[in-house]
Amino acid sequence: MRFRWIVLFGGAMLAGALGGTLFGPAPAGAVAREIIELQTGVTQLIQGQQNMQTEITQNAAVQRTLIEQSLDAVNKLNTSMSAVQKTTQDFSAASGARLDTMGTQVQGLSDNVGDLQARVGKLDQKLTDIQNTLQNLDSKMASPAPSAGSAPPSTMSAPSGGAPMSMAPSAASAGPPASADVLYSNALRDINGKHYDLATQEFQDYLKYYGETDLASNAQFYLGEVAFMQNQFQGALDAYNKVVENYPKSFKTASARMRKGFCLAELGQKASAVRELRAVIRLYPGTDEAKRSAAKLKEMGATAG
Repeated sequence: MRFRWIVLFGGAMLAGALGGTLFGPAPAGAVAREIIELQTGVTQLIQGQQNMQTEITQNAAVQRTLIEQSLDAVNKLNTSMSAVQKTTQDFSAASGARLDTMGTQVQGLSDNVGDLQARVGKLDQKLTDIQNTLQNLDSKMASPAPSAGSAPPSTMSAPSGGAPMSMAPSAASAGPPASADVLYSNALRDINGKHYDLATQEFQDYLKYYGETDLASNAQFYLGEVAFMQNQFQGALDAYNKVVENYPKSFKTASARMRKGFCLAELGQKASAVRELRAVIRLYPGTDEAKRSAAKLKEMGATAG
């Protein structure tokens, strides 16, 4: 548009000059010079317009190149972001799979530990039964056999030549109702069956006849457990106290002290309960009894320290 106006303007000047030459009285030399100058100006204008157009074209080419480079950079960035996103998704998927695998492995290990604990418990029970059986054999072998010339214990002569009288066995001479292992197993079975009165009687019989065996402390502890299950907290406390006092080296001592704390809490003796539970945490650190004592203290609103 600008170029058109410049050409029109130059043409108008040229026409004016020619008109002046034709109709004016100016000399021929001056007119020729003006025509030449006008032609030169028009040429310069045309050249300037061409230069300007060339510069605009070059600038447009540079801008087009920059735009293409920018688009190329954006495309590369999008490609890189897609790769990063895919890598992140792959990593997340792999991490989730690893976590699932680890969870399965941990569960498997936990099951194996539980199975091992069950097997150890069975072995311990078998060893206890064997030990009780050996003790029974030892006691039977140590009992003196009756002499051949002694009179039968079932009869004795009546005074003044009367008829012989039959001797009734006294309560003191009555033997145990069953062997140690049978009596102990029956008591445990009756606890699991919630036959608490029968279990109490059986554990009391065990302590009466087998109070010197290794499982005597267990029997005393389970007497406390039976009472605790029936909410007889004072009776349970008395039974646990006997475990601590009579069997200080028993592996049930920690459990008995923990249960003492529970009983004291149920009986409303909070200060004594806190003191007993803190003693369990201090004397048996890291054990299940210590953890349960800490949980009970928290429940009571007391600290473990």
